[in-house]
Amino acid sequence: MEHFINQVRQQAQDCPELMKVFEDCYTNTLNTTVRDMGDGTVHVITGDIPAMWLRDSTAQVRPYLFCAKENDKIKELIAGVVRRQFQYICIDEYANAFNEQPNGACWEKDDPEQNPWVWERKFEVDSLCYPVQLAYLLWKNTGCVSQFDENFFEGVEKMFHVFRTEQFHEERSAYKFQRKSTLFQDTLSREGKGAFVKSGIGLIWSGFRPSDDACTYGYLIPSNMFVVVIMGYLEEMAREQFHDKQMEKTAGLLKEQVWEAVEKEGKVYTEEFGTIYAYEVDGYGMYHLMDDANVPSLLAAEYLGYPVDRQTAENTRRYILSDANPYYYKGTKAAGVGSSHTPSGYIWHIAMAVQGLTSRDREEKRKILEDMAATTGGKGVMHEGFFCDDDCKYTREWFSWANAMYVELFLDYLGYHLDR
Repeated sequence: MEHFINQVRQQAQDCPELMKVFEDCYTNTLNTTVRDMGDGTVHVITGDIPAMWLRDSTAQVRPYLFCAKENDKIKELIAGVVRRQFQYICIDEYANAFNEQPNGACWEKDDPEQNPWVWERKFEVDSLCYPVQLAYLLWKNTGCVSQFDENFFEGVEKMFHVFRTEQFHEERSAYKFQRKSTLFQDTLSREGKGAFVKSGIGLIWSGFRPSDDACTYGYLIPSNMFVVVIMGYLEEMAREQFHDKQMEKTAGLLKEQVWEAVEKEGKVYTEEFGTIYAYEVDGYGMYHLMDDANVPSLLAAEYLGYPVDRQTAENTRRYILSDANPYYYKGTKAAGVGSSHTPSGYIWHIAMAVQGLTSRDREEKRKILEDMAATTGGKGVMHEGFFCDDDCKYTREWFSWANAMYVELFLDYLGYHLDR
């Protein structure tokens, strides 16, 4: 990793302040959040919460893929993260976060029979997508195949089953989630059944957003976009690596179903911006226009690799980065997208990074990096959200995912890109 950092430093001589933040953020995850479990798997805590999120752990280690191309130890470390992720999926395919040991630790005891491995059992479609993304990118960029163990293939089958079940949530799903005496965004309506949707239209129901907040309408469009992408990954791996025609067929069918549904059901006409992608829909004509800082988001669609309708995507970006988006904030320190998960006026470093990663303007990328580096509250690393007029007011002292996103944008600015 030191060798890679030295390479980057040579290309970043015109921005030493940004380089310093890059070094601090890049070394943070390996130094503070990663633990080799001694069984071929690697546990990655999210930071100031002692649990491993399937989503966060992928994003946390993804920037190390650049080192993994040349270093077998780091390559195997990432493979160990993938093996751990699929081990967890095989334990509970509806859970979003897991413990290092089956010790019963949890955010809150939501179910008296909750598996002791499970930290939290909020069903989020993207939680099943992220481990596939990491497995694919590791294979695509390094040729590594050690992540494809028995748990990987069992986990993929469980994922297929969940997605097909949740395309018919109302009729076929047994999943429920209730958290008593809590904020409304931390539990599901209808005695845990969640948002009512029209079944059989091709979209996959999600109980919660990537923010871990409950969906207002059950079809979360950014997460369905992500499904399209990772089904394409599985289709490619099944054809070129596994030689598994059934997996290729199943993934290809889901990819087409969900893509057609997103393009048909996920668009809304607005007078000000034209046709844009909605954040959530229910299939009956109700929709939620907004975007959230957490990824997958509408702003991140192209970053994730979703084949957007170009005009709709451009309209959506204008909408997201405007006051029309209820979670877009401007202040004396910065402007960017926040979340219902944090207080009003709090911008997320993750969303700032995504804005930069999806920009075609190198100067805009540089400006966003400078704004991110200037809003750490004096800590030199990223946070979850910070108040747009005072970056010393922030949430989460130690949030590894946000650090990783700064790293990705910095490397992107310098011309580093992964094969996808």
